[in-house]
Amino acid sequence: MARKKQEIILENIEIEAVAAEGKALAHVDGTVLFVQFAVPGDIVDVKVTKKKKNYMEGFILRIVKPSEHRLEPFCKHFGICGGCKWQPLPYSMQLQAKQQQVYDQLVRIGHLTVPEIMPIVPSEKTTYYRNKLEFTFSQRRWIFENEDPDSLTAAERCGLGFHVGRFFDKVLDIEHCYLQKEPSNSIRLFIKEFALSHDISFFNIREHCGLLRNMFVRTTAKGEVMLIICFYYNDKQAIELLLDAVSERFPQIVSLYYVVNSKANDSISDQECILYKGEEAIYEEMEGLKFKIGPKSFYQTNTEQAYKLYCVAREFAALSGNEVVYDLYTGTGTIAQFVSAKASKVIGIEYVPEAIEDAVVNARNNGITNCEFFAGDMKDILTDDFVSEHTRPDVVILDPPRAGIHPDVANVILNAAPDRIVYVSCNPASQARDLELLCRDYDITAVRPVDMFPHTHHVENVVALSRKA
Repeated sequence: MARKKQEIILENIEIEAVAAEGKALAHVDGTVLFVQFAVPGDIVDVKVTKKKKNYMEGFILRIVKPSEHRLEPFCKHFGICGGCKWQPLPYSMQLQAKQQQVYDQLVRIGHLTVPEIMPIVPSEKTTYYRNKLEFTFSQRRWIFENEDPDSLTAAERCGLGFHVGRFFDKVLDIEHCYLQKEPSNSIRLFIKEFALSHDISFFNIREHCGLLRNMFVRTTAKGEVMLIICFYYNDKQAIELLLDAVSERFPQIVSLYYVVNSKANDSISDQECILYKGEEAIYEEMEGLKFKIGPKSFYQTNTEQAYKLYCVAREFAALSGNEVVYDLYTGTGTIAQFVSAKASKVIGIEYVPEAIEDAVVNARNNGITNCEFFAGDMKDILTDDFVSEHTRPDVVILDPPRAGIHPDVANVILNAAPDRIVYVSCNPASQARDLELLCRDYDITAVRPVDMFPHTHHVENVVALSRKA
C-alpha cells in the first residue's frame, strides 16, 4: 500500500521578494520557497504543496504579521479567481517586479548584451482597463467551503465566470469583475439570471451536454459593445429567446453574434460567427485612425496602453518616410497603419484570414494606400522568395504570440537583413530566446517594458535592434 506523504507546514517564514509568474519567494534552510499571494515583508505560515531537490512551493495558511506594503484586495473573488493575483502588492512594486522580470529574462538568464533598460511605461488605469473578456458557463461551478453541496439545487450549482486555476471543469461564478467597464458585469448577470429562469441549460464540460457554453464581451472607448454568445448545439428557439432578451435590455450592444460550437474546445477561431442583430463590427480609434474589430479580430486588450506600446514601437523604428516596413503578426493591421505615415510602404502578414480582411478594410477606410496585407502561416508566407518579390524591408516590426517566432522566420529576417528590427513581445522569456538568434547579426540598442495588465505578472516588452556594421 502506498504511503501517504507527510504534510509539511513551515512557520514564521519571512517573504523576501517578488518572483517569477506572480509568486513570491523566501528561503528555508537554504532552499528556495515559492509562495502564492504573498508580499515582501510578510511573515507567514506556509503549507508546502510541492517539494523538489532545489525548491519548494506552497500557499499561505496564516499571515502571522502582514507586510507594511500589503494592501487589502479590492475584489471579493481574489485568491480563487486565477486573475489579478497581485492585488495585495502596491502598483509601484508591481512595476518594479515587471522591470526586474525583463532584466532577468534578457540579461541574467538570456545573457544578452543590452543597454540600460528604460523605465517601464505604467498604466494610468489599474482597474476596468480591458476591452475584451471571455466568460464560461458551467453546470459545475466552484463550491465554497461554507456551502453544503448536497443542499444546492441544480440551478444553484450553475455558474458564469472564469475557470479556476488547476481545475479545467470548475468555473468561479463572478458577481463583479474589475477588469472591464460596464455594461460588462450587467450583461453577464442578466444572461445568467435569464437563462436560469427560462430553463436554458449551462454546459457540462465533462459530460458534453448543455446549451450555453461561453461568451465574449468586447467594448470600445466610445461605449460600443459587441457580444458573442457560444452555444453547444443549435436550439433555435432558446437561442433566439435569449438573444432577443439581451438585445432589448442592452441597447449599447451594437453588434450581437452567436456561435454554435460542438467541438471539444472553446476556441471560435475556426467557427462561423453568425451576426444576429446590429453591425458586423465595432470600431476603435487611435491618432485619428479607425480600426474595425470583428468577432475574431485581435486587438490589444488594453486600449489606452496599446497606444503607448505602439508609440514606443514607432519611436524605436526611427522611420524617416523612405523605408519599406514589414509588420509581422499584424493582426488587424494596427501597427502597420500606425507607422504607415512615416514609411514609403508597409507589408503586414497575419495568420488569421478574418483579421487580414479587417486590416484591408481599415486601411481603405483610413485612406491609407501604402499598406499591403497577406494571410497565412508566418513561416510559410515569409520566405526568401516573398522578400525578393515584395522588396527587401528596411525595418521589420514583429509582435508574435507568446510562443515567439519560428526559427525559419528568424532565418528569413536575418537573410533579408533589414537595417532595424523592433520586437514587441508579451513574453520576455521567448523574446530572449529569439533575440539570441537575431543577435548573430544585430545589436540590441534599446529596451522598454510596457505594463498592459496591472495586478498580474504579465508584461509587454519592446526591443530595438540595429544591424551590425
